Amino acid sequence: MKLRLVRVLAALAATSLVTVGLVTSAAPPSYAAGESYVALGDSYSSGTGTRTYINDGTECLRSTYAYASLTAAAKGYTLNFRACSGAVVADVSSTQVGALSSSTRFVTISVGGNDAGFADVLTECALPAWASDCAGAVAGARTFIQSTLPGRLGTLYTAIRTRAPNAKVVVVGYPKIFMGEDCNIATFFSPEDEAALNNAVVLINSVTASASSAKGFTFVNPVSRFTGHAVCDSTEWINGFSNPVRESYHPNRLGHSSGYLPLVSGVLTGTSVAATPAVTAAAQDDATRQAALQRTYAEQDRKITPKLFRPPTEERLRELAKERGVDYDAWRAGGGSAG
Repeated sequence: MKLRLVRVLAALAATSLVTVGLVTSAAPPSYAAGESYVALGDSYSSGTGTRTYINDGTECLRSTYAYASLTAAAKGYTLNFRACSGAVVADVSSTQVGALSSSTRFVTISVGGNDAGFADVLTECALPAWASDCAGAVAGARTFIQSTLPGRLGTLYTAIRTRAPNAKVVVVGYPKIFMGEDCNIATFFSPEDEAALNNAVVLINSVTASASSAKGFTFVNPVSRFTGHAVCDSTEWINGFSNPVRESYHPNRLGHSSGYLPLVSGVLTGTSVAATPAVTAAAQDDATRQAALQRTYAEQDRKITPKLFRPPTEERLRELAKERGVDYDAWRAGGGSAG
């Protein structure tokens, strides 16, 4: 009801301005409440990590605390929240871009990390050094990012522009996850591992920025904004190893409200918005409508495979120790360090 009233008032206001001659054909276009906003992409767009998700019958982990939900609530836009945890470029192409049309006014998207296998790379690098080939895993991801990902992104971005020719499209990058030390007792990231992983994020952001610029889209790089708020910083905007595991290594509520929201909303709409209590409440009020909308796509979304970090359990470490001829019990007795 509130959203309908906003739309009516906005329409009446626009009509009145035209009537008195205050709006001319030379005026720049403006985007009013109720405009169509489609959020595409992966878990960093869906809001995985915020721990509260809409009940849409899928494992997409879409959250009213995600920056897309908060932006739509603040501006009164009509959101179609297609981003889904686990999505790769092919998933966005096959299950998400169909939501776009010539009437779409805003699009945001983050994608590519799952294509590069970031969850598997994190899984490998979380092992102690004797069990891990972190350097090899990161090198493989970097090769993919440089050689294969640009073509995939270019094809996807062309499809987005074709389906949404009038939309403002903002491509969103990834933050660095680590700050140089590992404070989680169940993982074994070394400072060198963390630096390599962060550098891979810098690389994927660079490649994505180039691909988006080539299509006339705007790229938003969140690295600077998240600096000082990585895993193990005093105020984390990114979860470390978490329970449930699916929350691990994703932006939390602060990561979306204080990290992504000001950046993305400012570029997307021209004015940065804040996650005030009223905005957060409005986003939550939209949960029922949004869940019903996303259920219409549920059959497609269930085909998306979750990309999950797998922690180094004792059972797995014992198996790896046996394969590598390591005395696991002696290692544990010696403190079970990363080395």
